[in-house]
Amino acid sequence: MSITYIAEAHVTGGRAEGHARTSDGQLDVDLRLPKELGGDGLGTNPEQLFAIGYAGCLASVLGMVGQRKGLTATDVAIDSRVLLVPGGDGTFTLAAELDITLPSVGDAVRAADLVHTAHQICPYSRAIRGNVEVALTVNGERLPQDSVK
Repeated sequence: MSITYIAEAHVTGGRAEGHARTSDGQLDVDLRLPKELGGDGLGTNPEQLFAIGYAGCLASVLGMVGQRKGLTATDVAIDSRVLLVPGGDGTFTLAAELDITLPSVGDAVRAADLVHTAHQICPYSRAIRGNVEVALTVNGERLPQDSVK
């Protein structure tokens, strides 16, 4: 296996009273439960970090795929939400909602095609496919769920 990049982090504690730091020191955060889960909300939580990572990765892939398709997608903006969904047995699952705005791609069909293609090759999308429900909205239009898989 050829490895292109390795991200390294050290975490102590956990989501309630933890601390996380990347090996390069660029990210150094206190981990805390959100208020909705009984915490003080004075730190970040894993779902927030996942929401940032997923949106950042997909935005990069959109730019790359856009270039290949002759479209400008470097002005993409993504509002991402990662949902912590309770299961019936005391466990939780994740779901994601990505609201993607492509100002330079006004044609709805071309924008949807671009997002669909990027979603198929984005490393985050590939990692969670079949395990995490993902809803995609492109320029205000929700993609049909069967096209998101």
